[in-house]
Amino acid sequence: MDFTRRIELDSPYDEAIARVTGALKDQGFGVLTEIDVRRTFKDKLDIDVEPEIILGACNPQLARRALEIDPRIAALLPCNVVVRTEQGRTIVEALDPKIIAEVPGNPALLPIAKEAGQRIQAALDALGTV
Repeated sequence: MDFTRRIELDSPYDEAIARVTGALKDQGFGVLTEIDVRRTFKDKLDIDVEPEIILGACNPQLARRALEIDPRIAALLPCNVVVRTEQGRTIVEALDPKIIAEVPGNPALLPIAKEAGQRIQAALDALGTV
């Protein structure tokens, strides 16, 4: 099962984080959390890994609609968007919101998941047009 949407960027890692955050904002998403995987692994495990950050993105209007249908959806929120490096390239991967409808098997969530997916894809597409 493919559960992410991915784009490769020519932008440096640090610049890409700012671009991703801006593109998400343009689509109505705020970033609620930031987890610096590299720093966490260094601090907790004393190992060095490539730069990687997990951004917890949320569109409040869509989240509210989904939670009204099924409060358990809170366990699937926020939508994670990852910025990382891989073989010298900057990678952006976003959780595909279709899982919001697929995991609970609730067809009433499909329109919300579809809209969220369109907005995530629009943000990713905007990153590739610089």
